[in-house]
Amino acid sequence: MVNKNILKIRKKLDKLDNSLLNIIKRRTKLVDAVIKNKKYKKDIVDKKRIIIILKNISKKSKKMNIDPKITNKVWRSMIKAFIEYEYRNFKKK
Repeated sequence: MVNKNILKIRKKLDKLDNSLLNIIKRRTKLVDAVIKNKKYKKDIVDKKRIIIILKNISKKSKKMNIDPKITNKVWRSMIKAFIEYEYRNFKKK
């Protein structure tokens, strides 16, 4: 049986997960706006921007005392997921 402290912590994690879902929804709406402003499918992946984002996240993670390996994996995964989303939702040629 799981102890009560773990159950309390898990409830907090569940609440935090719900907050993350709301943030992802807001991010998706912004990505939708970006898609509408891109003319060509080839414009979806911006490698320079991805490098800058990952460097900034690494710096901020270190400043905030968060393991940069975690944030790097999370952001790489998120970037990949949103790139796939853009390809699925891009309507122009």
